[in-house]
Amino acid sequence: MSAKRRKNNETKPMLFSPLNYKLLGIGVLLIAIGFTAMRLENEVYGIVSLYISPIVILSGYVLVIYAILKRDHKLEDSTGNVSS
Repeated sequence: MSAKRRKNNETKPMLFSPLNYKLLGIGVLLIAIGFTAMRLENEVYGIVSLYISPIVILSGYVLVIYAILKRDHKLEDSTGNVSS
């Protein structure tokens, strides 16, 4: 019965484009690298813990937010779901 439903339904487009998923992965990787570098230095007043790691973590969060909010206009034009 479920096989019949799958055949009758149209294929739904993906929520994000492949570029969005790549940017999302890079952002999560930057966040993980920043926290790992902060932990590996193991000093409260170290240069990496105070300056470099927070910048890397913040850039990772910004990249994740950008990847979520970015829309691919080429995909919208091909599916015909353009809303004005």
